[in-house]
Amino acid sequence: MSQASKELIPWAEQAIRERLKGGRLAHSFSVAETAVSLASIYGEDQDDARLAGLLHDWDKQLGDAELLARVADLGLELPQEVLDMPILLHGPTAAAALRREFPQIPERVLSAIHLHTVASVEMSPLDMIIYVADKIEPKRSSRDAQFIRDEVGQVSLRELFIDAYGSSIIHLVKRHRYIYPGALDVWNPLVTEYRKSPAYREQAQGRAK
Repeated sequence: MSQASKELIPWAEQAIRERLKGGRLAHSFSVAETAVSLASIYGEDQDDARLAGLLHDWDKQLGDAELLARVADLGLELPQEVLDMPILLHGPTAAAALRREFPQIPERVLSAIHLHTVASVEMSPLDMIIYVADKIEPKRSSRDAQFIRDEVGQVSLRELFIDAYGSSIIHLVKRHRYIYPGALDVWNPLVTEYRKSPAYREQAQGRAK
């Protein structure tokens, strides 16, 4: 159990109520609850999961210009392709701002906040839990979200994350939306890794029958 995260949860609940409103606030609490459920199922720290879920959209209320100003103020060095898509910035800026303003927040929690928008090939269990929770919390009503929900507890956390990440790419393709170029730098190693796994071989055998 993470004592630091446990002690910070009451503060985080109040702080996020003061910072976010309406649907964004409801989403943050819903992600936190979903993250706790995932942590319980996959044997990870539930207090870390709740804290990261509560705070993951700390900077979501900022507009594009404000996020870019935030990047400069925090001294963040991000790839140009990320800077060109401000929608991706609220994860990295939130993590950096929270680290500066509230250094008592555990680094593992800040990592999950940072990566919930841009992801990475190397994701800790908590990183993956927050990424997935953001995609499948009950207020998400898409078929893709339901597909991932149905996999919870049936597949490994790594496979769950890979499927959630893949569904995000498919969502953008179906809607003719621009895809952040770095997404393929994450996806290709992930799927290459997965194709070597026993789970993939079992699926491939099933399709061949």
